[in-house]
Amino acid sequence: MRTTIDDYKARAGRLDLTGIDFARFRADPLDDEALRCLEYMHDIELHTVCYLRDLLLTPAHRDPDVTAFLSCWVFEELWHGEAIAEVLDAHGRPAGRERVAPLREGRRRRDGRELALHLASASVLGHHFVAVHMAWGAVNEWSTQAGYARLSKQAGHPVLTDLLGRIMRQEGRHVDFYATEAKRRLEVDRKTRALTRAALRRFWRPVGSGVMPDAEVAFLARYLFGGDEGRARARRIDRQVDRLPGLEGLRLIEGSVDRYAGPPAPGRAGPCTLRRDSAA
Repeated sequence: MRTTIDDYKARAGRLDLTGIDFARFRADPLDDEALRCLEYMHDIELHTVCYLRDLLLTPAHRDPDVTAFLSCWVFEELWHGEAIAEVLDAHGRPAGRERVAPLREGRRRRDGRELALHLASASVLGHHFVAVHMAWGAVNEWSTQAGYARLSKQAGHPVLTDLLGRIMRQEGRHVDFYATEAKRRLEVDRKTRALTRAALRRFWRPVGSGVMPDAEVAFLARYLFGGDEGRARARRIDRQVDRLPGLEGLRLIEGSVDRYAGPPAPGRAGPCTLRRDSAA
C-alpha cells in the first residue's frame, strides 16, 4: 500500500521521551565505542537542517508533497539529535550547541563548494532530480535505521535500547515515504531509472561522510557493519535497494563497508552474489 504524505503528516511529531531515564546513564554508563557512535549520530541528526537548506534550492521545492514531507522530516530529525544530546550530556560529553556550532563554523568554505556542486547536479538532472533524491533518501534512511538497530544490540543498554527503538519507529516512517515515492517515480520511465542508478553508483556515500572525518566514518562502518552480523545487515539493506526499479545490483552498503572498513576475511564474504561496483 502506498504511503501518502497525508499518512505521514498524521503521525509526524516531536519524539516522545516520556519515561526515558537519562540519569541512569550516570550510574550505568555506555562504553567509549558506543558513545563515539552516538557523537557521530548526534552531529548528523542536527546537521539535517543544512541538507534541507540545499534541497530547497533545487527542483524539490516545487513539489508540495515533497516539501510537506521535508518540513516534518527535519523537525523529527532535530528531536532525534536533541535526545541523543541528552545521552551525551549524561556522560559529561559535549553536546547540542557546544558541538554543533564549531562543526558548522569549520565547514563554511566546504559548504559553499558542496552547495555549488549540489546545484550543478540538480541543474543537470532537471525534473529527474526529485526521483534521485527520493531514492537517495531511501538508501540513507534504511542505513540509518539499521545503524540504530546495530548500536542498540552492540551497546546492550536498556535505556539506550528504549530510546533508539523510539527513534527507529520514526525513521521507519521516513523510510516508508522515501521508498514509496522513489518506487513511484522510478517506474515512470527508463531515463529516470538510468540517471538515478548512475547518480547513486557514482556519488552515493554513507550518511554523514561528507560532514564527518573519514576516520569516524571508518569507525562506524567497522563497529556497526563489520563482522558476520554487520555484513548480513548490510546485505539486507542492499536487497531492499535492489527492489527499487532499475537499482538492482548496486551493492551500495556492503561496498561502502569494504571501502571504509576493509573487505571481509577470505571465505567469510557471505551469501551475496551480486557484483561489486567500483564506485560502490
